[in-house]
Amino acid sequence: MSQREQYYLVRKDVLSESMLKVLEAKELLETGKARSVTEAVRMVDLSRSAYYKYKDGILPFQKIIKERVVTLFFHLEDRAGILKSLLNILSEANCNVLTIHQSIPLQGRANVSLSMDTTSINLSLSDLIEQLERLIGVEKVDIVGTGGI
Repeated sequence: MSQREQYYLVRKDVLSESMLKVLEAKELLETGKARSVTEAVRMVDLSRSAYYKYKDGILPFQKIIKERVVTLFFHLEDRAGILKSLLNILSEANCNVLTIHQSIPLQGRANVSLSMDTTSINLSLSDLIEQLERLIGVEKVDIVGTGGI
């Protein structure tokens, strides 16, 4: 099983000052109150390097909850029935598959990109990925994107 990112829910008061300022800068950019990263970090008194260090690793909990579409990228062995098994797990987890793109298998390997609506998912995303990674023939599962519908 491959190593995957782990996530934690943390109270705001235990975050570092830099992380809080990154959240403020991101909010300024999203609302249009700052037109560039340079302007946003200057407004919150933060270095650009600190912004880029944390920008992809921290976001408000409410934003995570609203994101219902998850896109996964699979590295698979070219093996009969593996895509069917993968789709069965997603179905049992109440995920609605929106798109599937599969590459032509080369040298015994194929890549699959899959987007799904997780509105009705009945387990955590990390548990779902763990189940998918345990499938024989699944070499790696990556989360490549999340977003709303």
